[in-house]
Amino acid sequence: MFRAILAALLISLAGCSPPDEKPASGVSQTSDKPDNSLAADRDKLTVIIAADPWCPHNCTAGSDREGYAIDIARAVFAEAGYRVEYINTGWARAIQLAKDNHADAVAGAFRGDVPNFVFPQEPSGVSRTHLYTNAESQWVYKGIASLKGHTLLAINGYSYSPELDSYIERNRENQGSVWLLSGPDPLARAIILLDQHRTDVFVEDELVMNWALQNQADLPVPRNAGEIYRAPFFIAFSPANPNAAELARILSGGIKNLRQSGRLNDILAGYGVPLFSVD
Repeated sequence: MFRAILAALLISLAGCSPPDEKPASGVSQTSDKPDNSLAADRDKLTVIIAADPWCPHNCTAGSDREGYAIDIARAVFAEAGYRVEYINTGWARAIQLAKDNHADAVAGAFRGDVPNFVFPQEPSGVSRTHLYTNAESQWVYKGIASLKGHTLLAINGYSYSPELDSYIERNRENQGSVWLLSGPDPLARAIILLDQHRTDVFVEDELVMNWALQNQADLPVPRNAGEIYRAPFFIAFSPANPNAAELARILSGGIKNLRQSGRLNDILAGYGVPLFSVD
């Protein structure tokens, strides 16, 4: 596990601060490659979770509302004697940091995002994937074939559904068919690109889209073309971390306890999210 002082170095841009200077814990910053020579300084009771903001599931690090999945993780790991360090970066970068053992886990992961990671038995939530168009469009999704002749906008490194993931992989080099966005805050960019008719279809979680529109009044409202997939998502642990299975076990047991005690419902209610089913 990569620990607190390393996380600060990891997420700071090269040259922004001296090696022994640590920014405030949990502040959202972009990541850079850390100094591997500091590995011996790891704090074994800190769990570093990396992700791009995907609110309300996981939001901006260091904010008053970091997302219910992060709140769940903090509550569970605090009970087990750990602290959580949550950092923001682009999604593809977050996955790579975890693969390189510079972060312990990624938040908001489908099994298709990181199939080799260690997943807890209990999900952190359920995602409902929808397709969106600009407000004037009348396009209707009728299977993968109906995307022909349209540009699908997606976020680099995300998994959406087995069928759509396969389509994206086949067409990722053809920007006329698939356009992949990278970097922080791609959602607002995607909504604007839809509104400007620079792309035709965007794929996103319904709660994430609704949250963005409710909290950013200046964003144009896209047309919801309907749900195409739903699946649980997880905080998934790096296979490079020898303690990954134990951390996954702790998180699973803790989520079960939160559900039984009613605290899980309280955490979700704080974000306007109903209690999700584990069936």
